[in-house]
Amino acid sequence: MRHSFAVSLITVFLCLSLQAQTSIDSHQVNPDHTITFRYQDPNAKKVVVAFDGLPKPLPMAQDATGLWTATTPPLAPQIYAYRIDVEDRPHFDPWNFNITPNLFYQGAEVEVPADTPMPWDIAAVPHGAVNHHTYNTRVVVGLPANQGSYYVYTPPGYSANAKKPYPVLYLLHGWSQTAAAWTAINQADIIFDNLIAQGKMKPMIVVMPLGYGDISFAKSFKVWNDTAIIDRNTQLFSQTLLTEVLPQVESTYNVSRKREDRAIAGLSMGGLESLTIGLANTDKFAWVLGLSSAIQRLDFATTMATLDPKAANLRLLWVSCGTEDDLITPNRKFVAFLKTKNMPVTPIETPGRHTALVWRENLTQFAPLLFQPATH
Repeated sequence: MRHSFAVSLITVFLCLSLQAQTSIDSHQVNPDHTITFRYQDPNAKKVVVAFDGLPKPLPMAQDATGLWTATTPPLAPQIYAYRIDVEDRPHFDPWNFNITPNLFYQGAEVEVPADTPMPWDIAAVPHGAVNHHTYNTRVVVGLPANQGSYYVYTPPGYSANAKKPYPVLYLLHGWSQTAAAWTAINQADIIFDNLIAQGKMKPMIVVMPLGYGDISFAKSFKVWNDTAIIDRNTQLFSQTLLTEVLPQVESTYNVSRKREDRAIAGLSMGGLESLTIGLANTDKFAWVLGLSSAIQRLDFATTMATLDPKAANLRLLWVSCGTEDDLITPNRKFVAFLKTKNMPVTPIETPGRHTALVWRENLTQFAPLLFQPATH
């Protein structure tokens, strides 16, 4: 796994933690697909592993030397995020440098490998490139020097001079994540490389922007209790995406300007944004996808009162969610609302909670559907 970011405070913290700990195998993947976690702290009274592969934190037991240990049940092959909580306070695993980028908290990742490669495993295939861009924003609130950012994936063999412009997917991250999340956590670029090499996905440009209209929206989870704050963040992000990011992408890359060649998709907060922006701008996007979308406070009847299937003329409207996700009920209500409007919708429910385990699978499912010829 690769993480294309550097956070100096994380580095300092890890160095200090390493000084206080002896060398241990902190996240050992066992042959039976279990993971044994270890954490050295003789003074701690309670240590648990907050692990996205399990519904509840995994308690750790301490031995006479102060070493805390816990082993998971057998796990399906996947990349799992986790953190160590010491007396209810989150701590880094100082022996794991696969850090997940996040504005609110920091965790780490460990992979349980499969007998055969998974879609997110790097393979000996042609690889695309991921480029980081910054731009001056007059819209986003709270960014240092008003510098917004986004990442762009270009497929293997991308040509700025190709006669046929590339289709483009705008891919939005979740709350508290950064613009690097889709590649650093979900391995999106590796998934794209593999799907293209297998002939399952059309080569496309993928734009992954920082998904906030106001950066303070990521400071506390309490923002999700205030509809006005949610709406303001979504509205500002919509403005920066459509008036700043999209024009810069189209002036920099060889991408199509046709609505049939533009898609917008996102997870959680990004799902709210993609559904809201996409369905309000069907003249710009013909493919609209929401994954585990944070639409629990979205007033469908008001914000989408004029939604019309003929006027929208979407090629794909995808609404997916994990069945154990707390957001499954609002997503089911949204699907029911769309059906009252006679909007063609593809509802997808998969086992899982609100984690990257679900979103990696979703990405491998929907990416091959994009920009394919109409079947009717």
